[in-house]
Amino acid sequence: MALSRLELERVLAELTPMLHGGWIQKIHQPIVDTLIFDVRTPGRTHRLLISARPDTSRLHLTSQHLPNPTTPPAFCQFLRAHFQGAKIDAMAQVPHERIVEMTFIGKDGMQTLVCELTGKKANILVLNADRHVLRDLTHQRDRVGHPYTAPPHRQQVPHATQPIRFTGACGTEAPVSAEIDAYYQDKESILSLDHAKATRRQALNRTIKKERRRMAAWQEDMEKASTYRGYARYGELIKANLSTIARGAERITVVDYFDETLPEVTIPLDTAKSPQGNMDDYFRKHRKYLIADRELTPRIAQAERELHRLREELSAIEQGVWTPPPAAATPLRTSTQAAVLKRTPSSETQRHGPFRRFESTDGLPIFVGRNARENDELTFGLAKSDDLWLHARGTPGSHVVVRLGKGAEPPVETLRDAATLALLYSDLKKSGKGEVVYTRRKWVKKAKGQAPGAVTITQEKSLHVSLDKTRLDALKLRGSGP
Repeated sequence: MALSRLELERVLAELTPMLHGGWIQKIHQPIVDTLIFDVRTPGRTHRLLISARPDTSRLHLTSQHLPNPTTPPAFCQFLRAHFQGAKIDAMAQVPHERIVEMTFIGKDGMQTLVCELTGKKANILVLNADRHVLRDLTHQRDRVGHPYTAPPHRQQVPHATQPIRFTGACGTEAPVSAEIDAYYQDKESILSLDHAKATRRQALNRTIKKERRRMAAWQEDMEKASTYRGYARYGELIKANLSTIARGAERITVVDYFDETLPEVTIPLDTAKSPQGNMDDYFRKHRKYLIADRELTPRIAQAERELHRLREELSAIEQGVWTPPPAAATPLRTSTQAAVLKRTPSSETQRHGPFRRFESTDGLPIFVGRNARENDELTFGLAKSDDLWLHARGTPGSHVVVRLGKGAEPPVETLRDAATLALLYSDLKKSGKGEVVYTRRKWVKKAKGQAPGAVTITQEKSLHVSLDKTRLDALKLRGSGP
């Protein structure tokens, strides 16, 4: 349950005099819908938590030290660029609303952080001095670039009937905030477990369905190949009687010397082929059976064992006896290397955050924009100057960025992985091949007067690629983007 309007009033009454005039030392975004500001005041650093999580949206000081992602999210990077070092000039609650506006004065002048702590549609937005939206955390609707308007007013529960959960009786410097922090740490641990179960259940059902389809396809292929099981015998019998077979014959009846009773057997022939061609055809089809038996039989058996294991885990979730394993944030692989998306809540929400994300053959992160807005944010927000930038030549498509260290050259396989993704997420996908240009991010500039995502590039190189199914399957296993 999110903070009520009255609870928000109480915590703001406590925090406003404490944080007013403080300056922002650091900004963190440990999970996709939560921000933590390190606010420095004379002799003290406070950690201000702002959560836009739908079921626990809130604002308070915290003692938590949540682990941060390796790469800060784009929203966090934007805040660091514009708010780090700024001073808090004002904190105020919008009358009769669960909305808090925080005004900052920094190198870019006055800017406002609007915290819409409204439960299901909670959001955090950045406004400029003219109150136009520069960024919003959850991308609920297209608000960027437009004047800020508050969400539609909803009827609130009267103060008198609202339960007071936080009395501020603990005796600390910020007692209301301390009680809220302790309450939500316990509550979120329970919510996180419930969310992990729901996420895991969904992932297991999806993977089981995918594995069953894959196994059914293998079984069908095996059944087709099994019709060639006895074709080596036919080939040998034709070989033994090759000189007696007339060209254009539809069948031949011979003695089956592989059977102790020496029965006669009739072997169909292809009239369009020579006797030698028919013999080679039977031997070739028997080799198909042998290959299928060698390759598919163990795969099917392994898939059956994996399906049994996955169904047991699903049963444990349904019975309420499942607990997240230590490596819950790491995707499991099935026998066929299909990823079972077993994630913690934070990694699951990151999956639905900005950009498709992949890992190259060499272990380097690859980011792919989903649309013009994300292309713009990826190239000019997330990417660093030495990162590799790719795009399919002469056609609409996604911007692709490979994270590289300063001065590092992209490995050959990483380059081909990224170029394959640039081709896949472009209008050249249907043709299955095309040319991809690449350069360093520092040589990519916004095209003046053009729509978001339009760029001009210099010092580019090009690479001709074709969509390789094996490479794509490997990338998708290591990826998190649809």
